[in-house]
Amino acid sequence: MKVAYLTLFALALAGGAAGVRAEEPPLLIDAGPRHCQPLQEGPNLAANLELCTRQAELGHAEAQYQLGNYWYDGLLVKTDFEQALHWYEQASLQGHAEAQYRLGLMFANGEGVPVNRSQAYVILKMSAINGSDTAFDASDLLDAQMTRDERKQADDVLSHIFRRYLRYIQEQNTHEQGRDPRLPR
Repeated sequence: MKVAYLTLFALALAGGAAGVRAEEPPLLIDAGPRHCQPLQEGPNLAANLELCTRQAELGHAEAQYQLGNYWYDGLLVKTDFEQALHWYEQASLQGHAEAQYRLGLMFANGEGVPVNRSQAYVILKMSAINGSDTAFDASDLLDAQMTRDERKQADDVLSHIFRRYLRYIQEQNTHEQGRDPRLPR
């Protein structure tokens, strides 16, 4: 359970902290896709899986999300919810809203993990904050299924995450203004 909460704290901070990558220089000849593409049937599926794997291992959030989809949907690989969960978590930690959505659903449905509606609710809310309208709707549906204790646990975690995030923002603003946050104003 401690790992789950650490994941949630990282998810909370990830939305605004996702890195910006420089664009790659253009090629003189078309060498095919240089970025992991969404799942699609066809002759390039195996090459795309290999590309997604390489990019995911290098830390690219979209590739991690797409690789999670390969494992979840069982395309070219046997369906493996543990692998899907791993890659969705990696992308989620970088603020990838759709990976957070899929991760939340996995916790809600007990796919690769025991059912944990509180955890699912928190992750879906983080996904909604990061821009997923689908996650916003899913969290509302999940809320209707939760017990009072599950909802209280989720609310406590969300409250803690947001207080911590606000402190982080305040410290960043204070630092940017050149003040020592430990000194009174």
